[in-house]
Amino acid sequence: MPEHVVEYGQVGPPPEPDGRLDAPSFNRNRSAIWSVLGSFLQHRTGNVLEVGSGTGQHAAAFAAQAPNITWWPSDLNAKHLASIAAWRAHSKLANLREPLRIDLLDPSWAIDGSGLEVSFVAILCINVLHISPWQVSQHLFAGAARHLTTDGRLFIYGPFMKDAAHTAPSNAAFDAGLRRDNPQWGVRDIADLRAAAEAIGLRLAEIVAMPANNFVLVFERTPAPPDH
Repeated sequence: MPEHVVEYGQVGPPPEPDGRLDAPSFNRNRSAIWSVLGSFLQHRTGNVLEVGSGTGQHAAAFAAQAPNITWWPSDLNAKHLASIAAWRAHSKLANLREPLRIDLLDPSWAIDGSGLEVSFVAILCINVLHISPWQVSQHLFAGAARHLTTDGRLFIYGPFMKDAAHTAPSNAAFDAGLRRDNPQWGVRDIADLRAAAEAIGLRLAEIVAMPANNFVLVFERTPAPPDH
């Protein structure tokens, strides 16, 4: 069953005394996600942005796996930001930055009133698009087009529909529950995401099947046409 947690700490284990929250899904999906992201980051340096970092566990784990990469976690929820900071302090990793406050409903990706001017070799988004309005997906692509390096990639993990059809009955039930909770939520169709990405100069380069009927969608800049 896909993940549906809007605010960690309200469900699941209570926070540790230092504020660290635990996401049970982290232990289930981190290896699968890293198998895709890590193969791309191998032998690369630079910055990686994670939007919607949640507890901060993925950021800490992945920063430890790639010491040559500077990891920028981010979130909007205050409890999540505190947990990310606590995991950062707990990890003692020099390449893990303090969490940024990013609201993807803001098309400019404002961070406490200032713009984001860093270029990223990769941007990662885990279990966000199905619990957010469609504008979040659009703004994610627009921001990726602005902030990815020329050869950078956008990695999006979660449940997705294929050509208006769910990939499993459990995903269909999950989608119906999301839409009951909030009509602006729902499992996104890969075709819709591809079209939104192409509209701002990104293309869907790869679809990687993950456990539990999830996928990683990998987007890259649309190659420039050859000179004639």
